[in-house]
Amino acid sequence: MGSQILKISPFASSRPLIFNATTPLLRFHVTISGHPTKTQFRFSSSKNLISISSSGFVPSSSKRGFRGGFVSMASPGSVQKSEDDWRAILSPEQFRILRQKGTEYPGTGEYDKFFGEGVYQCAGCGTPLYKSTTKFNSGCGWPAFFEGLPGAINRTADPDGRRIEITCAACGGHLGHVFKGEGFPTPTDERHCVNSISLKFTPANS
Repeated sequence: MGSQILKISPFASSRPLIFNATTPLLRFHVTISGHPTKTQFRFSSSKNLISISSSGFVPSSSKRGFRGGFVSMASPGSVQKSEDDWRAILSPEQFRILRQKGTEYPGTGEYDKFFGEGVYQCAGCGTPLYKSTTKFNSGCGWPAFFEGLPGAINRTADPDGRRIEITCAACGGHLGHVFKGEGFPTPTDERHCVNSISLKFTPANS
């Protein structure tokens, strides 16, 4: 008998793939790109349903999923949640800004004129983003920092190319925008203009 090849449609879930099977599955071919670890598949059947799950291709502490037929692995410490999960843990205003890239009104944020000593974390996932020693008074109406913690913040050009968006590198939460060359007397001549609601402050003595 000839072998049967199962083609997987793109999906992004770590749950087992379940499909209808009316004939025996003789052989299963999968190509996984970019990772040397061997992949193991477990097969179980109940009537005409076969459940397939895989293991061994990413560290146990990482998220995983298939996209376009390839394994997509998040970096260590990354946070991936569905829109419903984010809605459940964030306030409506946090969701609007962190997940829908909104902006709070200038001068209204909790940390605009706050200069306590400590660390500012992502309000969505708790990842440390800024040290209080990098915060300065820019007068712009939002908290301003001249640099973030190494590797904590991603930069992406807005679709119109006019501004650079900054997001939490761990969960992708929208923080605000970064501006350079404005002449502030800071070591980097950068201004990270961040929504207060995107942040959570932890005092140094806590």
